[in-house]
Amino acid sequence: MIVGLIVACEVAFWVLLAAGLGVRYGLRMPRTGLALLLCEPLLEVVLLVVAAIDLKHGGRADWRHGLAAVYIGFTVGLGHSAVKWADARVAHRFAAGPPPVRPPRYGRARARHEWRVAARWTLACVVALALLQAAIRYVGADGDTGSLRAWQLRMVWLIGLNVIIAGSYTLFPKRERAR
Repeated sequence: MIVGLIVACEVAFWVLLAAGLGVRYGLRMPRTGLALLLCEPLLEVVLLVVAAIDLKHGGRADWRHGLAAVYIGFTVGLGHSAVKWADARVAHRFAAGPPPVRPPRYGRARARHEWRVAARWTLACVVALALLQAAIRYVGADGDTGSLRAWQLRMVWLIGLNVIIAGSYTLFPKRERAR
């Protein structure tokens, strides 16, 4: 049930995003479009509540609960940037907006960009880690929380990977080729 709800939340995220942007730019109703876009966090609240209820009623804490926590964390950390990315492209394509800003390709500007990306991923992982830790405490010492701890380890690895990538752009900046 949890996995099905995660899939439904992901589908609903993109449906709400498309509907919100469609109403905002297609029907020229920016407030209504914004209202639809602001409904997206409710999806994560529903998922969190269902996962907590499942654990409360004796559900075994397993990979599905970990996946739910990670999904919520990633939506918190990366959802806003996904919405901004889509909004810029739809505004440009259908509402005569400015072309989307491309990330810098070289030097310190690229390094700063990579650190901002790493910060978003780190936020996503930290939120997931916090939710996973809350689930571990909720289950208590009597329950099997090995799969939740495995998800926590994955989040720590992901933070490390993002720091390494951003650090590589700082230590070894890509230089523009001489023309």
